[in-house]
Amino acid sequence: MRSTSREIDLARRAIAHLDSRTTDQAPATLPLSLESYADPELFKRQFDAIFMRRPQGLLLSVELPEAGSYVARTILGKPLLMVRGKDGVVRIFLNVCRHRGAKLCEDASGKTPRFVCPYHAWSYDREGRLVGMYGKDSFGDIDPADMSLTALPCAERAGIVWGVLTPGAEFDIDEWLGDFAPELETLDLNNWHLFDQREIPGPGWKVTMDGYLEAYHHDNVHANTLALHTIGNLLVHDTFGPHQRLTMARRNLGELKELPESEWQPLAYLRLIHSIFPNMSLSGILGDHCLVSQILPGANAGETMTRQTILSAKKPETPEDHARSVAFSEMAKLAVHGEDYPIGFGIQSGLDSGANTAFTIGRNEPAIQHYHRMVQRMTNGVALAD
Repeated sequence: MRSTSREIDLARRAIAHLDSRTTDQAPATLPLSLESYADPELFKRQFDAIFMRRPQGLLLSVELPEAGSYVARTILGKPLLMVRGKDGVVRIFLNVCRHRGAKLCEDASGKTPRFVCPYHAWSYDREGRLVGMYGKDSFGDIDPADMSLTALPCAERAGIVWGVLTPGAEFDIDEWLGDFAPELETLDLNNWHLFDQREIPGPGWKVTMDGYLEAYHHDNVHANTLALHTIGNLLVHDTFGPHQRLTMARRNLGELKELPESEWQPLAYLRLIHSIFPNMSLSGILGDHCLVSQILPGANAGETMTRQTILSAKKPETPEDHARSVAFSEMAKLAVHGEDYPIGFGIQSGLDSGANTAFTIGRNEPAIQHYHRMVQRMTNGVALAD
């Protein structure tokens, strides 16, 4: 496969850092008040401004593989029903009957032509229309068009289903993604196989997100997992509006210097992480597998739930293929659940200890700096173009 100029450029930048033992850096360190991590009122304001009123990736397109596929899932306290209609279009509804508010179906996934409320058997089609009422003749006059399921704004792009969790909100997916859209398209997420999913409880939203945005901790924390494959504290950093691409060097990067650029296959020597604001990380740790992490804040500033999805380039067909996918899945679980999050829980528990009044984010942690600046801008209602 012919390498792109973008991949060649990323490899050059990574090799330059490898040779000089450097990394991309922010202009200065950034102090962050501990209130930004722990203050309950600030958390509520930021949760509403960012997670309720801005677009986010809610699930992967491969989770809705065909017409009639649905996923019922509670995300950030919202009961969602995500359905691919007969026309192939994905729609997102609140998983709530319009009669008396019962939950239409339990959190699950599958395929069905319609959804029937367990309370009074009102039924809805895949486009959210009320198509059946038990005892209709005795109920009274209503217009079924007024009783469709409550829809949320939704778009599908780059193998991800995007939505805003506030009914009536509007968003332009092209504006939201900007020049990050072509980056995501290169991942070809529509053609991956969904191998495994799990949920992992984690520390607070910002403590958790910080760990996904730097390579500074890798050699220390992940000596037996990620650090076997990638070099710590070497980062090539690029921003795309609120979104970011983090490029890390695989352990074999030095071998690339021995080849003429015309023979380079940079992606065999780099690890790309696409960080989608505000809470999704797409990480190709090994070439034939991808880790998708969706970090979901909990009811307060001190807790999250991470939905971890393991993708394989193709469905495992042989015992060897299956074993590789299992090994990748177990490594991803260990790195997060067994290595990152225990430290994060320790950070969270120490916020009120009095040991610190602020955290200092290093110059070698530019992605963390960018993320917190974006959080502040959007909390204050600043448009991305401002």
